[in-house]
Amino acid sequence: MTLLGLLGILVGLGLLIAFAFRGWSVLLLAPIAAAVAALFSREPLLAHWTLTFMGSAAGFFAQFFPLFLLGALFGKLMEDSGSVASIASYMTEKLGPKRAVLAVVLAGALVTYGGVSLFVAFFVLAPMAQQLFQSAGIPRRLMPAAIVLGTSTFTMSALPGTPSIQNAIPMPFFGTTPFAAPGLGIIASLIMLGFGLWWLRLQETRALARGEGFGDGAPMAAASVAGDDKLRERAAAAREFDTAEIGKGGVVASPPSPFVAALPLIVVIVVNLAMALFILPRLNTEFLADARFGGTSLSAVAGVWSVATALACAIVAVLAVSSVRLPNLRATMDAGANASVLPVISVASLVGFGAVVAEMPAFAVVRDAVLGIGGGPLVSLAVATNVLAALTGSASGGLTIALDALGATYMARAADIGLDPALLHRVAVIGSGTLDSLPHNGAVVTLLAVCGSSHKESYRDIVMVGIVGALIALVAVIVLGTMFGSF
Repeated sequence: MTLLGLLGILVGLGLLIAFAFRGWSVLLLAPIAAAVAALFSREPLLAHWTLTFMGSAAGFFAQFFPLFLLGALFGKLMEDSGSVASIASYMTEKLGPKRAVLAVVLAGALVTYGGVSLFVAFFVLAPMAQQLFQSAGIPRRLMPAAIVLGTSTFTMSALPGTPSIQNAIPMPFFGTTPFAAPGLGIIASLIMLGFGLWWLRLQETRALARGEGFGDGAPMAAASVAGDDKLRERAAAAREFDTAEIGKGGVVASPPSPFVAALPLIVVIVVNLAMALFILPRLNTEFLADARFGGTSLSAVAGVWSVATALACAIVAVLAVSSVRLPNLRATMDAGANASVLPVISVASLVGFGAVVAEMPAFAVVRDAVLGIGGGPLVSLAVATNVLAALTGSASGGLTIALDALGATYMARAADIGLDPALLHRVAVIGSGTLDSLPHNGAVVTLLAVCGSSHKESYRDIVMVGIVGALIALVAVIVLGTMFGSF
């Protein structure tokens, strides 16, 4: 019976991966895959669909939809106000073609650490990268890797306080803040950034030595990507912005100055820090123990509250300095709000699938195998998040599935050995942001299309800066955390 149940889990997961890669909607695939797993285990199908699957999916939606909504809205306002373009242009002007790779990386890091949605950044950074790389004679095939390094590595998973959804997910499980293990996060960020820049510089030097120029090809137009339904479905569970809303609303004719453009990003960082470290800890939140609020505690909601407040304040800042210039404010805000819906429901569906799998009797074998991995809870947690993020092609989906199934167990083990939950938080987030960038990842596929490149041309460099560098940083955090604890 156990073997049949394990086979059902593998078959369900295989169907989910195979058809999602072909552009089928996760909203359909996840419940079907969950039903297959339940069928092989001879579990009640309707009960698991309407109760286990939907209960877990609804829980994820209730907990994290505010962050998806505010993040997508903020990203769209930053796009249509011309703020992202202004920041990118400023970096281009100051660093120039001689430091083309560094300009692209730093521009991507600045806007994503400031809370701008990944797909919004893609469509601004790709034309900027093309202009710089072409002027410097750097191969076009390195563009996607440079953008990945700046937008999808350390600012997503390691840099303390990052408002990414991946950094928010562990907070309710571990009672942590966005600034969990800040010292280790900074070290991991420096490793990712340093390794990635070294690799890209090495490839640039080798290309110039053999006379390889920019090459042919052009970025894919925003309208083409927005109208590609297959690409949209593949990207839906990867990040928190629906590509169908790219280009809607209308961009201002005259972008703000770089300082005005960067002001909302500064607001995100400052408010997030103030909420997490100073304001919320001083509030009287005894009312949270009331049954009407679910009998919860501040530690369970503080992280989400910090990021949500930071994004809300940043939205107010964008509106304050740029709303008069926006050609169609209502359309921009509608597009931003709509852009959050498909991603959050897609990730919630993956979480529902994971919840059903976790309830299968055969899953006990998988759980015991993961928890039995040598090296302690940090190593097994890193492996679990890596594997699940790789299989689902989603850092947020894989991370939530892992923590839903094993989060309480890791917390109990951490308490037994005196391990700071902040260390679990940082390891889990960095672990989710490594193998999620396999070829079937929707963000990777979208970025290659946006840059006018292909897996054959550019994927090796994406692996080096997005996977290898992150794995090195993950190992460093585990080793340092084991030796010195969280700091």
